[in-house]
Amino acid sequence: MGRLFVIDLEGNKYTCKHCLTHLALTDDIISQSFHCKHGKAYLFEKVVNITIGEKEERMMMTGMHTVVDIFCVGCGSIVGWKYEAAVEKSQKYKIGKFILERAKVLGPDGSSYSITLDAHMAGSDADDM
Repeated sequence: MGRLFVIDLEGNKYTCKHCLTHLALTDDIISQSFHCKHGKAYLFEKVVNITIGEKEERMMMTGMHTVVDIFCVGCGSIVGWKYEAAVEKSQKYKIGKFILERAKVLGPDGSSYSITLDAHMAGSDADDM
């Protein structure tokens, strides 16, 4: 394996909850109204220090999407996904954008989002605007 280059972000940032690798800035948040099977999720314009998985089709609350899972380069933990394609015209704005699952990252103040029983039971691999 080669040398790992990690981008250090300046300002208010989200980090991997396992290894504290910088992932995204609060300034790059597009929406905080998304949900996933682990609870809340945020849509970001830009995310750094990730690797991507294989493309797959996922049916979400807003329709069929092509996505790739995204993984922290520091520890390999899955932290969310990236939208590659959307079937519904109204959902095309998501293409090229990233979801970070709040249960898998730490907030700018170091806070962790805890999974509630209700969110875990009612959640899905879905997003909701």
